[in-house]
Amino acid sequence: MKWIYDPWPWYVSGPLMALVMFLLLMVGKRFGMSSNLKTICTICGAGKASNFFKFDWKAQRWNLIVLLGVVIGGYIASTFLSIDTSVAINPDVIIDLQSKGFTSAGKAYIPELLYSNDVFNTSKSMFLLIIGGIFVGFGARYAGGCTSGHAISGLSNLQIPSLIAVIGFFIGGLLMIHIIFPLIF
Repeated sequence: MKWIYDPWPWYVSGPLMALVMFLLLMVGKRFGMSSNLKTICTICGAGKASNFFKFDWKAQRWNLIVLLGVVIGGYIASTFLSIDTSVAINPDVIIDLQSKGFTSAGKAYIPELLYSNDVFNTSKSMFLLIIGGIFVGFGARYAGGCTSGHAISGLSNLQIPSLIAVIGFFIGGLLMIHIIFPLIF
């Protein structure tokens, strides 16, 4: 039963993702998580404030069910299928992160310094969360989708705009981790 608790290898998870994408293509649907935010805002009445949110949200119910499945699946995996949450990363990286205050580096997937409730106690953390949320929201809207939508769905549909977006995501990630992140921490 040890195999249940280990991450699935690429040769199992990759074809399963390809099967899901194939099935979505066959029924004329496109996968993406950020579109759920638009749907949820529409359900909550945002269409009264902006024409952007005036659309038939009921046509997107299937994607809300995918979102619910992601949340439930994440909960099941983290609660019942995760024994060892340590991350196999380079020891030099662990030392560097620990020197920046990330005491859980190499021990957990999610750094407590960024994802504990303590982030709500300082104005710096709140500022970073708000600015980060604005950038992510703007970026997902401006790019016409999020990383999962472009990298999984867009690339599987051979869409050039998705390829450009994914290249931009990687460049942005590299700039963040090598230039901006050291300035913040």
